[in-house]
Amino acid sequence: MKLSELKNQLSNLDEINIILPNGQAVPSHFHITEVGLTTKHFIDCGGDVHTNTYANIKIWVADDLHHRLQPSKFLHIIDLSEKVLQGNDYELEVEYQTDTIGIYGLEVQGSDFKLVPKFTDCLAKVKCNLPQPKQKLQLIDLTANNESCCTPGGGCC
Repeated sequence: MKLSELKNQLSNLDEINIILPNGQAVPSHFHITEVGLTTKHFIDCGGDVHTNTYANIKIWVADDLHHRLQPSKFLHIIDLSEKVLQGNDYELEVEYQTDTIGIYGLEVQGSDFKLVPKFTDCLAKVKCNLPQPKQKLQLIDLTANNESCCTPGGGCC
């Protein structure tokens, strides 16, 4: 999800609910402690250089059980972050405390947000001689056109 999608969704909500990948809800008294810019400049195992930049949102749960972040306050926090994000519509990463700090993507699920797992991957599969996923084709795509060659007198049999 991009930052603009989050802002659009927040502007249409009365309350914010966030669902974890296991289906449990983030406690409703969560805080947004940071909205920032994360840039990762790295080299993969094949020697190629990459740069990834994300808008990063940090969710923190404290002991103040009567706290409830309103969508308008969340939008205000995002507006304050424009000093750092400089108007760019970055893809989002969300940090949330589990056994360690987990990094998630964000999706809309009905009127809720859902944290979706992110996974590691090899970015140099060809250079590392890793098997490539097989291309899935439909039989209809294998014919030159949608007309059957097996018509009476067509010579296919």
